[in-house]
Amino acid sequence: MADLHSIVIVGNGVAGLTAGDTLRRLGYDGALTIIGEEPHATYSRPALSKVALAPGEDLDVGTLPDPTHGGTELLGRTAVGLDTDGRTVSLDDGTQVGFDGLIIAAGSHARRFTDSARELTLRSLDDAAVLKRHLLDRPTVTVIGGGPLGMEVASGAVGLGCPVTLVHPGTPMELHLGSLLGGILTDAALEQGLRVIDAMVSTVREFGEGMTVTLTDGSELTSDIVITAAGDLPNIGWLEDSGLLAGGRLIADDRCRITDRIVAAGDVTWINGPSGVGRKPIWTTAIEQGKVAAAALLHGDDAPALDHPVYFWTDQWGQSLKMSGPIPSGEEDPVVVEGDLADRAAVLHWPGSGTAAALNMRMPIPRLHRLAATETVA
Repeated sequence: MADLHSIVIVGNGVAGLTAGDTLRRLGYDGALTIIGEEPHATYSRPALSKVALAPGEDLDVGTLPDPTHGGTELLGRTAVGLDTDGRTVSLDDGTQVGFDGLIIAAGSHARRFTDSARELTLRSLDDAAVLKRHLLDRPTVTVIGGGPLGMEVASGAVGLGCPVTLVHPGTPMELHLGSLLGGILTDAALEQGLRVIDAMVSTVREFGEGMTVTLTDGSELTSDIVITAAGDLPNIGWLEDSGLLAGGRLIADDRCRITDRIVAAGDVTWINGPSGVGRKPIWTTAIEQGKVAAAALLHGDDAPALDHPVYFWTDQWGQSLKMSGPIPSGEEDPVVVEGDLADRAAVLHWPGSGTAAALNMRMPIPRLHRLAATETVA
């Protein structure tokens, strides 16, 4: 777009960082402003569950490559409003930041049951510091949520010597990995002492010096702290009066476009793609959307549409797992390409689902993607 002289990126996570660097790589040489709610430079969010749960007091999440966009960074500032007609973003300090083009990469925040300081979440570096301080005292812990974050947090807490109970309806990790792999990770967790309760949570409240979690069947669990890992909510409150939301969602097309001058990327974004409207709050997806959003802002229809394999990885309970492709169908048994499932070390392929996984096996990510895309039995 020829008249883009000033671009604003709301969000300094990996989606915003990638978008800014991509703008420069594609030749944009105008003004660039990045607004980041956290005061920290961009860091590896997936590493938070590792550093928060590792022995010792270190909180080093590793360094990402320095940004190449050379933009003006307004860190520790929060977007509180958007005027699409006037092309301005309002910040919490009263500042108005004008733009010709806008990239919304505002991320998401953790779901919570209470405002209690004894209910902990893990979405930021500051959250990790608080969680680590609590866990080093070896408290009793209730983890709500058996997805990747909940299971990784539970794994680390058990490793630090904390008695941990995890509450989750059904088999942990099944919704993210399918029944086979979810079952393998759950078995490993049980072997290491995790207590798993198949239930839904009704309420959470402070009780004495600890916390009480009430389940929907009326039973109660008490512990020193609660760690909630029950999903996230996109940061869209500042967009309520913008006219951009549809049914309470920020929905972009398959080039991450909201309007000709506004694009979106990362956890805040719902994509209207070939399979319908969906949101994938995954690190690698945020990176790919950041690239596409920047290209679409500059080049419109000439920019490529989103087309990247879904990639997910986790380390928990001494198990390392990488998976490429959609969640495999429970009706299809995988082909064991290498290794042996009985040893929990195998490369697996679901030809009908377009999925491949490496469980405790070394495999380069490009090779895993190629295997997933193979339509025949490996």
